[in-house]
Amino acid sequence: MRTSTIIRKTAETDIELSLNLDGSGKADIHTGVGFLDHMLTLFAKHGRFDLSVKCTGDTEVDDHHSVEDIGIALGKAFKEALGEKRGILRYGDTILPMDEALVLSAVDFSGRPYLGFDLPVPTEKVGIFDTELVEEFFLAFTRNAGCTLHIRKLAGTNSHHIIEGCFKSFARTLRKASAVDPDFADEIPSTKGIL
Repeated sequence: MRTSTIIRKTAETDIELSLNLDGSGKADIHTGVGFLDHMLTLFAKHGRFDLSVKCTGDTEVDDHHSVEDIGIALGKAFKEALGEKRGILRYGDTILPMDEALVLSAVDFSGRPYLGFDLPVPTEKVGIFDTELVEEFFLAFTRNAGCTLHIRKLAGTNSHHIIEGCFKSFARTLRKASAVDPDFADEIPSTKGIL
C-alpha cells in the first residue's frame, strides 16, 4: 500500500493528514480555510487519491500558516508514500481548461525540489482567501515532496477559475507521475539507480 500519515504540530498549526496514492478520490478535508478545503477536495477527486486533512490553525491571525503547513504535510506524505519510487512513471504533465482559464502543470519526482510558478491571478482575494497563498502552498509542497514542479497560466481572467484549474491540473499531473508502469514495476526510473 502506497500510503502515508503525517502529523505536524507547531505553535501555529496542528495537522493530521492521511494519503493513499491508490485510492478512489475520497476526501475528508477540514482545514479551517474554506477555499483550501474546496481545492483539496477537487485535488483528491481528480488525482484519484484518498486524502484526509484535519487542521487547527491560527486563522485568527490569517490563513498563511495553515496553508503553508498543509503544503508541507502533503509534500511529506507524497515523499513517504512513493518510497524509493520503484516502477513509477516519474514524469507527468497536464494542460487543463477551466472555462476561460487554461493551466499547464508538469512534474518530475526527481528528488530535487524546484518550483517554476507563473500563475498571475487578477485579484488579491477569492472570497476571504489570499490568492498569494497559492504559491506558498506549492513552494511548501515541492520542498517537502522533493520534486520539480512547473505551473503556468496559459489563459484566464477569473481568479477562482485560474486557481481551480491549477489544482485540477496539479492533481492529474501527480496521478500520472506517481502511477506504476507495470512493464517496469521493479525498476527505479533513473540511470543513477536512485531518486
